[in-house]
Amino acid sequence: MLNVKKLGTLFVAATLLFAITSCSNSGSKKSSDEQKKEVSILYPNWAEGIAFTHLAKVALEANGFEVELTNLEPGLIYGELSKDNSKGDVFMDAWLPNTHKDYWADYGDKLVKLGESFSGGTTGLVVPSYVTINSIEEMNANKDKFDGEIIGIGSGAGIHANTEKAIEAYGLDFEQITSSGPAMVASLEKAIKNDEWIVVTGWKPHFKWAKNDLKYLDDPKGVYPKDVCAIISRRGFAEDMPKAGTFFKNFNLEEAQLYDLMGKISDAGEEAGAQQYYDANKTMIDGWFN
Repeated sequence: MLNVKKLGTLFVAATLLFAITSCSNSGSKKSSDEQKKEVSILYPNWAEGIAFTHLAKVALEANGFEVELTNLEPGLIYGELSKDNSKGDVFMDAWLPNTHKDYWADYGDKLVKLGESFSGGTTGLVVPSYVTINSIEEMNANKDKFDGEIIGIGSGAGIHANTEKAIEAYGLDFEQITSSGPAMVASLEKAIKNDEWIVVTGWKPHFKWAKNDLKYLDDPKGVYPKDVCAIISRRGFAEDMPKAGTFFKNFNLEEAQLYDLMGKISDAGEEAGAQQYYDANKTMIDGWFN
């Protein structure tokens, strides 16, 4: 049988344990609530993806969210978002259903499509308009003018894989040169400045169409598909943050709007350019939260 002194000691210990547990639980709840205001956006080094992502960052921050941006290759983005304990929330430049179909086949059952940042995506082989051929089928006959090279981007991009398919399908005696989006644009603009022939892997939306007179080469075999730039997320994101989820579901830019945004980013930098576009279109963009 316990004496009064021992009973008092146990009571004090129990009270302290309850207080510590309560404080700990309270802190966890606070941390959880704060975490729900933090949005992690993963993005590749593609011009339109940079534009979508930085505009979203500016808009979310103006509406009370904290935003973390992480630049990754597309395969890593899909893989990260598919994890049960993903450190990312959203990817705004998923080329679906075709260009990224392999990534979607691997990870799609663990991801959620929220919306479309751009609804008219196209890909293909692009040349300056002064180039006198109009079809991929004419490339071999003009191999020397192109130096036998197709200037591509990163090997993880869907358009890189489709270009390898095009080389095989059309029997092209060309090599695809792996570089990056910015390096591809630099090569294109240098060739245009010197009035030289060049063929690059290209897509819409991209600011190079607004800055240069370009054309797709016809693709009679249909190697290059049409897509949307989809916004995808980890499972449960929209339920965790309904307001942010609604914003991403409604986020959508038309081609002229996107090129305006890209132009501002090109002139002023990523954050400042996105801020300028947000300030000029605040009513439209804030409406995406409702």
